[in-house]
Amino acid sequence: MTDAGRRAACTTRAPLHRLKILKAARGESPGVIPAVADPTRGAKTDHVTVARKTPDAERRQLTVMFCDLVGSTALSERLDPEDLRDVMRAYQDACAGAIKRFEGHIAQTLGDGRMVYFGYPVAHEDDAQRAVRAGLDIVRAAQEVSARLQESQGVVVDVRIGIHTGLVVAGEVGGADTRGGMAIVGETPNIAARIEHTATPGTVVVGERTRRLVGDVFDFEDLGPHDLRGLSRPMDLFRAKAERPADSRFEAMHPAGLTPFVGRDEEIGLLVGRWRLAKGGEGQVVLLEGEPGIGKSRITDTLRELIAQEPHTRLQYQCSPFFTNSAFHPIIQQLEFAAGFVADDAPETKLDKLEAVLERSTSDVPAVAPLFSAVLSRY
Repeated sequence: MTDAGRRAACTTRAPLHRLKILKAARGESPGVIPAVADPTRGAKTDHVTVARKTPDAERRQLTVMFCDLVGSTALSERLDPEDLRDVMRAYQDACAGAIKRFEGHIAQTLGDGRMVYFGYPVAHEDDAQRAVRAGLDIVRAAQEVSARLQESQGVVVDVRIGIHTGLVVAGEVGGADTRGGMAIVGETPNIAARIEHTATPGTVVVGERTRRLVGDVFDFEDLGPHDLRGLSRPMDLFRAKAERPADSRFEAMHPAGLTPFVGRDEEIGLLVGRWRLAKGGEGQVVLLEGEPGIGKSRITDTLRELIAQEPHTRLQYQCSPFFTNSAFHPIIQQLEFAAGFVADDAPETKLDKLEAVLERSTSDVPAVAPLFSAVLSRY
């Protein structure tokens, strides 16, 4: 077996927490098929606190974002210091809101620039995605701030952002006779700063490692190789344009295809059996539950492939950790995907696309379209 095959086997054979089958049509109580017994369930445990020395440093992958205000020196010459303070506060609030939303950590503020960590001190499996999303949000927020300031003070504000992902060592710095503190050691922050200097105003530029990690979640413009100061070879850079419409995050993260599916015969067989019962008129609801990364999406994707040639209608809705305060986000996302919205669409274009979708299911579009427009206009 190849290394890729071994990795696929390890991934897909990991035990599911449980697989619930809810027989909605029959009104029966849910059946639970435990894959592995959990010895901690129902058991009494003693909680013991163990004092443990925090390691001096740790090696980890980190995504670093540099955000810089364009033309700040010119602004300081044109504006009164108090007016400049208001401009800077509006810009900083716009940055801080996006960074907080995607759980980044502002490591350093240098004048009108900021260095932000995604992956330290708190790590997520999608830190590279979070950094790009935060960068795009900052650009949009800066444009809104600029529109307000241009109207009130005749001032235009713009930002440029550089993002890079790489290995670093994170830990304390300073000797026994110094106060010390936490710092990141490695080339990643320096490269992110170099990338930021190549970005044009109003753009988010990422390095090749970040581009690989985010898959096809975003649309990118290939900027080609660039010679960055301090690097021995050119680096390919990419401009992030907007989030790309996709059926699912699982699909977007695997643009190059998947390794062979190994194992999970029992779970797949169970799902196929429920599908056959549903086709026969017995309604079925299946809840697939398990720890993150255990293979739930892969099992669902495999079932979709198995029944692709059979007549059916598939509706797919996905929640997002970035929209926890929006109960309608999965519905909005599905409508936008069905209508074919893109980031640069004008409101009139989006309305035309929405009406075209609604015409497929109703003849009274003028009465229905305003209802859907109100839901979609929350962005």
